[in-house]
Amino acid sequence: MVPADGSGPAVAVSGGDNLGDHASPAWSPDGTRLAFTASSEPDWDLDLRTGIHVITVGEGVPDEAQVPELLSGGATGWTGLAWSPDGSRIVGLTEELEVSVSNYRVSVLHLDDGSVTFPAAALDRSHAPYPGARPPVWDDEHLVFNAEDRGAVKLYRVPADGSTEPEIVLGGSERTVAGFDLAGGVVAYTSTTTDRLAEVHVLDADGTERRLTSLTDGFHRRRPAHPTERFTVTSPSEGDLDAWLVTPTDLDRSTTHPVLLSIHGGPFTQYGERWFDEFQLWAEAGYCVLFTNPHGSSGREQAFGRSLRSPRSAIEPGSGWGGQDADDVLAVLDHALATHAFLDADRVGVLGGSYGGYLTSWLVGHSDRFAAACSERAVNNLLTCEWSSDAAGLFRWQLGLSHLEDPEEYLRMSPISSLEAITTPMLILHSEEDLRCPIEQADQLWVGLRMLGRDVEYHRFPGESHELSRSGSPKHRVQRAELILDFFDRKLRATSAATGG
Repeated sequence: MVPADGSGPAVAVSGGDNLGDHASPAWSPDGTRLAFTASSEPDWDLDLRTGIHVITVGEGVPDEAQVPELLSGGATGWTGLAWSPDGSRIVGLTEELEVSVSNYRVSVLHLDDGSVTFPAAALDRSHAPYPGARPPVWDDEHLVFNAEDRGAVKLYRVPADGSTEPEIVLGGSERTVAGFDLAGGVVAYTSTTTDRLAEVHVLDADGTERRLTSLTDGFHRRRPAHPTERFTVTSPSEGDLDAWLVTPTDLDRSTTHPVLLSIHGGPFTQYGERWFDEFQLWAEAGYCVLFTNPHGSSGREQAFGRSLRSPRSAIEPGSGWGGQDADDVLAVLDHALATHAFLDADRVGVLGGSYGGYLTSWLVGHSDRFAAACSERAVNNLLTCEWSSDAAGLFRWQLGLSHLEDPEEYLRMSPISSLEAITTPMLILHSEEDLRCPIEQADQLWVGLRMLGRDVEYHRFPGESHELSRSGSPKHRVQRAELILDFFDRKLRATSAATGG
């Protein structure tokens, strides 16, 4: 805590010898108490649980009142806190940890009896969009929050007591409503679409939407967006899948063009209705860019996100990684090729980062249909990543069993186990200071493919982390983009020249 005018030093107020990382600070309405999330229960490091703590702060407060009090714990992860106007409740976003993955839920802690209620439980979606999650906002006795929905992100409103189901405040299937706030009956928010970077808008009390900023107009005039088509595809397992195709503006539909199939990370995240610089960059370079949200993605029912748990899990078993997800991605590719004659089936490249890198490595070890592949910051060996990652131990919750119980199952789902079957030309990109997917994950793939004499290239970025493509140094981000385009130009466009396509 520090005086806003800078008249005094910063003072730590949320101490405690047994607390883990502190986050999501929120002041009580009277300014005397500070709520925050932290890990304090025994063995919290084994399941990443975080509870709500409250501490009384200010001059003259007795020492015993300055010890953080745990108000809500258990095998739950709390984040994004906000006090009710009367100070009787704290709302937050919670994730179940005993069975993962889980849709985040709007959760209300009642301070009088310690009970927790879930007013928006009827909306089986993640109430913490990534990126852009923020605490729910109190609107008298209602809560306003945003949630993912099949590639879009919408804004909802629900009574804090859950007496009626959530209603849409700002919706639409073709946009993402990310950052938002509410005051005086007016909602301020950012909105982005596949062809437009985010700008600040307001929703007036009478329902009128107005855009307030034009910060990106100049960029869009210089670089008009390439068009994006949305469609659905039947999944080989169950239900349907959302998919998108970005095509160059000047596309010649009388001939065929190379395709880049992009796979998102997570796997519990979603692609969708938002501007994505990389897709626009690749379309500018002449590629048709295909992407989808396979089983295991967010933005859908919780069961959809949990469908990749190991088939050997005793609780909610699924297909495992490299199961329904791989089938879904290939089904979307097959559908796109069958319905878009200008896509060249012989010139398809596949790429992805993190889990997307995993599935890229997996696909080329189980299929020879790709002309080239780029596996970036990937998990290539689940068994070694489970103990070497900064999220060590996380897979056992996502997969439903630990690497100690069943190391063979971890290896079965690992691309490294299908190394000899990989004949697709590969580009491997990885950061040397990646703690989420340590550099040894890339080393295993590179060394094995090199020893087998495969067509493989490997670039390591010094001083960079798992976030290279999003927040790495500008120099390395440019180099990475150039490496990807150069690689696919050589592998896919060379094929075009050789065949006369």
